Amino acid sequence: MEEIRAAGVTKRFGSVTALKDVNLEIGRGELFFLLGGSGCGKTTLLRCIAGLETPTEGQIFFGDRDVTSLPTHKREAAMVFQSYALWPHMTVGQNIAFGLEERKVPKSEIKERVEEALAMVKLEGFAKRGIDQMSGGQQQRVSLARALVVKPKCLLLDEPLSNLDAQLRLEMRSEIRRIVKENDLTGVYVTHDQAEALSMADRMAVMDQGEVVQVGPPEEIYRQPISSYVAGFIGETNLLKGTVTVDYQVETATATLPANSHNTPPVVGSQVLLSIRPEALTIVNSAEGSLTGKITERIYLGSLIQYTVVLEDGTSLQVSEQNPQLIREPGDRVVGLKMSTDDTTLLLK
Repeated sequence: MEEIRAAGVTKRFGSVTALKDVNLEIGRGELFFLLGGSGCGKTTLLRCIAGLETPTEGQIFFGDRDVTSLPTHKREAAMVFQSYALWPHMTVGQNIAFGLEERKVPKSEIKERVEEALAMVKLEGFAKRGIDQMSGGQQQRVSLARALVVKPKCLLLDEPLSNLDAQLRLEMRSEIRRIVKENDLTGVYVTHDQAEALSMADRMAVMDQGEVVQVGPPEEIYRQPISSYVAGFIGETNLLKGTVTVDYQVETATATLPANSHNTPPVVGSQVLLSIRPEALTIVNSAEGSLTGKITERIYLGSLIQYTVVLEDGTSLQVSEQNPQLIREPGDRVVGLKMSTDDTTLLLK
């Protein structure tokens, strides 16, 4: 495994700046996610790490090695693409062996390493199968095996699960994490899927307009977002405008609410946003709750029910209840909404 570091990386394509002075450290053995919306720069940064793009400015380090000018095959990194990029006229074994043949590895060793790689992705005995005989999930495993067979120190993944159906994506999440950890790899994984990142990552970087805006473990990014962009991108949230009073109390149009502040302590009287996660709100039938309103929509998801509650001032809030004892209906009056401060964050504008 290898530590990866981007130092002042900027990448321009003509007049478009895709990356702006990116500084990032990825620890040895981490499964690290680059996350953000379309056009945020996450794939460009991954391609710079892989050697498929050269930074306009800045450097890429693998450990103590400056690899900025090294070609891809000399970086001891392997990349798995969204499209799998498998050759349909070759068997599974031939696809996996291709990189070893290019490296002039002896045939006897190639056969042994192909079998090892197939075992890593739980496809033992599939070497002679045609690619067209494999399901989407199996083809993704072949793509992983082809990357692993060259024994890389770093595994780079560009939205590898986006072409799979929902059930296969769930299965492959745990498989990819297992493969990275069992083989002592440093993994860098690009996705726009927040659930994928939250469930798999050791740490993640949220990107916006070519810049890294926040780095941290999933629970920190989710519970302590530093901006409304991060709060809204990682999961669902309710954003309420308000004014800071004393002790991180926020006076909104409806009520004065408590909050957590993980950023620079706000000045009393400053205008802020209060981020309230849907699961931080619980519907109660008593004055215990400080917010009142009416349910206008209900979405039933089995163990989870999502409600839209419109407050008396017209503010609309999303409320999630896990395993509720009482299922409420649109039109029902909400006497109160009880709020947990663990999933609320005060965001400076």
